[in-house]
Amino acid sequence: MQYAVLILILIALLVVFIYNGLVRLRVQCDNAWADIDVQLKRRYDLIPNLVETVKGYAVHEKSTLEAVVDARNRAMSVQGTEARAEAENVLSGALRQIFALAEQYPQLRAVESFTQLQATLTEIEDTVQSARRYYNAVVRDLNTRIAQFPSNLIANSFDFTPRIFFELSEAAQREAPAVRFDTDAH
Repeated sequence: MQYAVLILILIALLVVFIYNGLVRLRVQCDNAWADIDVQLKRRYDLIPNLVETVKGYAVHEKSTLEAVVDARNRAMSVQGTEARAEAENVLSGALRQIFALAEQYPQLRAVESFTQLQATLTEIEDTVQSARRYYNAVVRDLNTRIAQFPSNLIANSFDFTPRIFFELSEAAQREAPAVRFDTDAH
C-alpha cells in the first residue's frame, strides 16, 4: 500500500516536472518571438526615412521605392510565423535593391543620413538574425520535448503544439538584387 502511494506521488511529481518544463519552453518561445518582433518593428520604422532619403537622389527609381514601401506594409500586417518569414524575405530583397541603388547613384553614397540609415539597418539585420537563431533553437527544444516519450503524453494531454521555425528562404538570401541602369537617370 505504501509503495503504491509512493509510486503515485512519483508519477504526479514527474507529470508536474514535465509539464513545467513544457511551459518554460513555451514561454521562452513567446519571449524569443517578441524579441524578433521588436527588432522587426525597429526596421520598419527606419524604412520610411530610408525611402525618403533615396527618393531625393534617385527620382527615376519610383517603382523600386514603391516596392520597398509595399513590402514593408505587407510585412507589418501579416500574422503567423510562416507568413511573416515569407513577407520578411520579400522585404529583405526590396531593401537590397535600395542599397544596390547606391552603386548606381554615387551622390547617394555620399549622403551622411543614407550611410547612417544603412549602418543602423545593417545592425538591426544582425540583431534579427541573432534573435531568429535563438528563437529557432528554443522552438527546436520545445518541438523535441513535445515529440519525446514520456513528455509527449503530457504535451498531448495539455494541448502543447509544435511551433514553426522562423526561416528565411535560401533563394531570398542568395538572390542578387535586380537593379536597372536607366541612362536617363543620371
